[in-house]
Amino acid sequence: MKLGRVLAVIPARGGSKGLPGKNIRPMAGVPLIAHSLMLARMCPEIDRCVVSTDAESIAKVAREHGGDVPFLRPAELAHDTASVWPALRHALARVEEAEGREYDAVLLLDPTSPTRLPEDVAGACERLAAEPAADGILSVSQPTFNPIWHCVVERDGWMADLMPEATSFERRQEVPTVYRINGCLYLWRASFMRREPIAWRKGRHLLWEIPEWRAVSIDDLDEFEHTELMIKSGRITLPWLSA
Repeated sequence: MKLGRVLAVIPARGGSKGLPGKNIRPMAGVPLIAHSLMLARMCPEIDRCVVSTDAESIAKVAREHGGDVPFLRPAELAHDTASVWPALRHALARVEEAEGREYDAVLLLDPTSPTRLPEDVAGACERLAAEPAADGILSVSQPTFNPIWHCVVERDGWMADLMPEATSFERRQEVPTVYRINGCLYLWRASFMRREPIAWRKGRHLLWEIPEWRAVSIDDLDEFEHTELMIKSGRITLPWLSA
């Protein structure tokens, strides 16, 4: 079963505070945003990939690496507290208006997660297509610790479980598997995106698991350098760098 026409959107705001200029900072020989552009070109499931940015500097680098930047994101969708959801809805509306036809799904490819692979995109598209009741599918991974078992807080000076259900388990092995949303991949039906103006969490979502060691989301210099080291050492292999 095919998901239909897929629009990939690479959102790259210019005002990063944690690591200024991170979206165009060189990572293993190419700007960070270029990794998502090169990934998209290796995915036959993607019908079109556009970059949504408010910064001319990012748009220029994206175009130099084959990126499609058909518009600049409005300032009201690019400030420090702006959610990415309205920016994705804006991109979908602009592209559909310009093309005069609709897409069936929207794939978010955050440039700060350069370690997703073509098989992640293919698998997520296939699984979403096979479950008509789902509004979307998100990449997740199993953290190195289980928060049900390990996480505590201090209440009135005493240690207390963060999650009350922790007391119902006698052994760590009995605790249900917990996943974290890792930001590598988000895929939604376009119909859901059109009807939900505020928050994607209101939908019904499937899980697409990625190994924790490859679940990268870069917010600061330490994460950037660690990811680059993983790539250069061969621990993470990116097929577009050797194509």
